[in-house]
Amino acid sequence: MKKKILYILFALCILQYAANAQSSLSAESAASEKEVKQVIQNMFQAMLQADTTSLRSCFSDKVIFQTIVNKPEGAMINTESINDFIQSIGKQLPNALDERIEFGSIQVDPLMATVWTPYTFYLKGQYSHKGINSFQLVKFKEGWKIQYLIDTRYK
Repeated sequence: MKKKILYILFALCILQYAANAQSSLSAESAASEKEVKQVIQNMFQAMLQADTTSLRSCFSDKVIFQTIVNKPEGAMINTESINDFIQSIGKQLPNALDERIEFGSIQVDPLMATVWTPYTFYLKGQYSHKGINSFQLVKFKEGWKIQYLIDTRYK
């Protein structure tokens, strides 16, 4: 009888420990998700303001930018450098580039995150196109940075 009680107490301790660990992981994951979303929101705010310094701070040093273009012969992938992207944003007036996103799927690991954001893009107040952004972020010592961005564009 004493052994059964000890086993039950031991099992309850294990369950309590697991519940506490899960609660801690959930809180960490929610905080990381918030940080990841903030980096993406900062990127679009910097684009809207044509603020190249803030924009550059959102990306890793080796970020990859790609766009999937739908051609009659099939999907084609265009790759753009970080410098070309930032330079093109810097040529715009504030409020000229307005990309409105919705956060879809967000998956966060301690070092990597994946975010899916449907968007509608407005150029100088006029509808331009819509599509999907897919972000891969990495958590560096200084925080989350966008490592890979690929998007689709449809009229």
